[in-house]
Amino acid sequence: MGGARIRSCPAPDPNALRRERDGAEWIHLPGTGREGPTPAWPLSKATRRELELWEREWRRPQAIEWERNGQQIEVASYVRCLRRAEGPTGRAADWTVVQRQQTYLGLTVPGLRGNRWVIDGGQVEAPPRPSRAASSGSARERFEVMNGGA
Repeated sequence: MGGARIRSCPAPDPNALRRERDGAEWIHLPGTGREGPTPAWPLSKATRRELELWEREWRRPQAIEWERNGQQIEVASYVRCLRRAEGPTGRAADWTVVQRQQTYLGLTVPGLRGNRWVIDGGQVEAPPRPSRAASSGSARERFEVMNGGA
């Protein structure tokens, strides 16, 4: 069956448009990350590795929004899947789940863009576009320059 799917279009790009109204839609997260105590583990008994990952994840800038949105279970699910995937019995399917969770939690560049999050101090500016002067002249003149004047 066809139809619209979540995130089925290109992710929004904070550098695509530079208008005031577009900038208001993006959430700026401090590059220093989330401060404060780590939330309690919400799932069944955690392994030592899961608790290490849990602590690490809650120091990320994205954790500010996870906390605001009450996503403790989603983050714990990601941590548990990551621990399972990196273990000796991890399978390709486990890594597929981890990668999807990373995107939804904003841990990848497409995930950040999809959530409209920008990490301050971590955003890479788009390269400048060539000026119109660089492409002036006729098509024949531009071809001659590229072809060495032949």
